[in-house]
Amino acid sequence: MKILFQPLSTIVLSLGLIATAVVANEKLPKHTLKANSQIVYNETPKQVDSFGKIFSEGMYYGRIRSNTFYLDYKTNDSTHSDHLTSGLGASFIVKSAKYADFDFTTGLYASQATFWDRNDNVADLKKGKDVMSRFDYANHGDKYMAVLGQAYLQYSGINSTKISIGRQLVETFYTKSNDTKMFPNTFDAFVLETKALANTKIQAAYLYEQKLRDHTKPHAILMYGDANSTSKAKPQWSENDDSAMHKGLTYTALKAAGKPTDAPLLVMDIKNSSIENLKLDASFYNVPELLSQAMLEANYEIAMNGFSLSPGIRYIRQFDNGAGSVGGASLTGNTHGYKKADSLDSQMIAAKIVTKIDNYKINLAYSHIFDEADLVTPWRGFPTAGYTRSMARYNWRANTKSYRLEVVRNDNANGIYKDIFTQASILFTNADENKKAKDEIYYYVGLIQNIPTMIDLQWRLRLGYVQYTDADESDNNELDARFELNYLF
Repeated sequence: MKILFQPLSTIVLSLGLIATAVVANEKLPKHTLKANSQIVYNETPKQVDSFGKIFSEGMYYGRIRSNTFYLDYKTNDSTHSDHLTSGLGASFIVKSAKYADFDFTTGLYASQATFWDRNDNVADLKKGKDVMSRFDYANHGDKYMAVLGQAYLQYSGINSTKISIGRQLVETFYTKSNDTKMFPNTFDAFVLETKALANTKIQAAYLYEQKLRDHTKPHAILMYGDANSTSKAKPQWSENDDSAMHKGLTYTALKAAGKPTDAPLLVMDIKNSSIENLKLDASFYNVPELLSQAMLEANYEIAMNGFSLSPGIRYIRQFDNGAGSVGGASLTGNTHGYKKADSLDSQMIAAKIVTKIDNYKINLAYSHIFDEADLVTPWRGFPTAGYTRSMARYNWRANTKSYRLEVVRNDNANGIYKDIFTQASILFTNADENKKAKDEIYYYVGLIQNIPTMIDLQWRLRLGYVQYTDADESDNNELDARFELNYLF
């Protein structure tokens, strides 16, 4: 086990930067951080009556953060190596005041990574890779990132409707900011959001490019880089290299098939609550000439004496529009064991029952990916989220059944956790060994707290342990430990 001196310097520096903070009063800070890592803006700029005031009446939102990742394997070998990665980062978001129903947002982000060059291969950083750009490190030796993460214009002059264009966070079922590392996942996009229909929220977006958390430049939505897409080192890290990306949809394969390498992503979310206690959700995505997917979900809350029960069900259907013949049915590119190796048509069904008692929430859930093809959603929105998704577990490969019990304590909507927020779960995944997948039990616990005497400072500790149930795989059992500090000002 490595000596853990590296993250200490990061933590000390973070604490030094916030040493001048004062004790917060009971008023909510202007922005807070929820358990799912989404920012809540409690104070936003107001409407002004002259163009000159859009700057003077605007607001800024600062954040300093440190993130440390430790991965410990039961046995180290050529493909499994313990490693420690840490990063120190900052972001500065500026929101203008609103004038003539227009306003704009810009966000600057920076991160400095620390890891042992002599011992840690950058290709093996895995969970901690997002504190830096592996592509930039491989080509220029950079351990830092500095990017314009957000830059968009918004118009809200239509009743109950917002339209935004530019680089932005797009929170839909299939696309998430997923800001759990140092930078959020962002998109160059056109987004429309409206609540004009009663009890209904609709989001529709045209996403031209994506910028994943460990990238300094935008890249293709659904294309995996290779030697023909760039002449630089490690071309596989130059485009969409998300862990859930379909590795068979390479630049060369798409070109050879006459498919676009820069296809956009079209998404739509519809949320309806017209029927009392019933929430209906529908989502859709389409990558022209390649792939599309649709999701339907229903959740119904039954109020009891002192607690509530909420059964839920989700169905997903994936439609192959040409991507299967290019990359195959498997995300890994290895189609051994797939019934139709060149088809990405697939389905998923999931069910859950959520019990809420006082400040506890208990979620018992199940998901089943049909024995057809893997689900393709590499935009940080996870098909099994809310059901059988636990930290870093991708359980949407074909012929996979998952079961999870989750208990949450002290959740809230404002992002202030004076009492420790606790999330614990046990996930069993029954995978298809014929597809080179592995059965496993995953144990997870996550803790979050805002320091009561310094409410703008929040710490997070997340621990995940993988136990492979096959004795031949037990040497690959691993501990994934993550510690994070966030100071918002």
